Amino acid sequence: MNRYLITTLAEYQTAFWLTVGLQLRSLGESVAFLSFDDRSTEMLKAVGLTVFSSTGDGGLPADDGALDAVFTRFGIERLNFWMTHERFAFGRTDTAGMRRKLARSLLAADKACTEWQPDAKRTVMVQELGGFLSVVGSFFAARHNGIDNWFIEPSFFRGRMFFLRNSFAAMSIDHADDNPVPPEVTSYLDETIRQGAIVVPLKDRHQYTTARKKIVNWRNASRLIQKLVDKHVHGKNQEFGHIGHHVRTHSRMLLNSHRLRNRYTQLERCGRYVYYPLHVPGDMALTLRSPQMLEQFALIDYLCRCVPATHKVVIKEHPAMVGAMSAERLIELLDRYDNLVLLPPSTNNYKVLGGADAVVSVNSKSGAEAGLVGKPVMVLGDAFYRGAPFATPLDRLQDLASRLSQLLSPAHAPIAPATVREYFGSVWRHTHPGELYVNDPQNVEIFTRSMIVATT
Repeated sequence: MNRYLITTLAEYQTAFWLTVGLQLRSLGESVAFLSFDDRSTEMLKAVGLTVFSSTGDGGLPADDGALDAVFTRFGIERLNFWMTHERFAFGRTDTAGMRRKLARSLLAADKACTEWQPDAKRTVMVQELGGFLSVVGSFFAARHNGIDNWFIEPSFFRGRMFFLRNSFAAMSIDHADDNPVPPEVTSYLDETIRQGAIVVPLKDRHQYTTARKKIVNWRNASRLIQKLVDKHVHGKNQEFGHIGHHVRTHSRMLLNSHRLRNRYTQLERCGRYVYYPLHVPGDMALTLRSPQMLEQFALIDYLCRCVPATHKVVIKEHPAMVGAMSAERLIELLDRYDNLVLLPPSTNNYKVLGGADAVVSVNSKSGAEAGLVGKPVMVLGDAFYRGAPFATPLDRLQDLASRLSQLLSPAHAPIAPATVREYFGSVWRHTHPGELYVNDPQNVEIFTRSMIVATT
């Protein structure tokens, strides 16, 4: 049996993890939590679960030299790299504050790891995949203590998850194995193509709406009021406590959406095109997995100069973050290149993929969906489908023009549908059933058993 140490960063996460913890305990497993949120700590203690809190600066060195010694002790190098995600996710510019936060997370997680494995039982840490400094610090503390860290990431398949051991990198699935494609996979793929439905984890479904609806929304407004009261009245610690940045971000999204409303072109007017699906700005898939591709505007600019004269470059905002890209910079690109087209955000992604002659992706799930519908995909970053039979990985950006011409050439051989299905059968076998933060009793039971199987 394992001893589980699970991190939680916010109340909505804890509401789920709490039920998982009780389920683990009922199955005879030992479980404790490392909480980076004061409300979460209170919730876990209220039901009698063991919880370690990261709140406070107890034992945190005061000077930079001592902080550097902490980072060295835990084997952390490239500090600026590990701070990238919070710079973009929270708009942080205070390097000193981020250094202290990382050190605080390291020491809190180290204390939890040390106190939670007093005997020879095997301890594992479980976290949602993410790039926040609390997650990074917990990861390095676990490795320092010889504890396996398991990241959970939604997979290509709805209702199934990847479990990643001791790495922030994408799951490596190079090619199909010799096993037959499970019937449930064939049914899933057929139904997905028939419905033209993108993969949206249930935990993120509320994000797939317009910028206006995110602001004019009672649920979001009540959560904002609660967070403000907790932070400024009760003095509670919150991992996601950058409230001003959050409000400004959504206000900008609404303004950007308004500015772009007359710059959209319908798909039917695009002609022949190469499709680049815009990634969520500042997402961990870019900040930590493919940091060299973080500047998407520069990439689009270069792609417009690399695409053959026979084609246009088609882009579309990520449906969960409409308005998140700077309207000013998008308009600048649209004015500069008449071979660049911005589609309405509501355009069905499968229709866009179906009409493309090729797809260029850093590591978006749209790249895998493109392969599913028989399109060649150029992969620029760290994606689980980088080794897929329909994918052409690009190691050097200066080769983009020549490799793109090859993909668009009539001589480029299409991939047999059976080979693609075999590949997705392999992907399926790398996943486990269940969904994060879906507090349905049946899902909690399935998720908990999957976690036990995956981490044992």
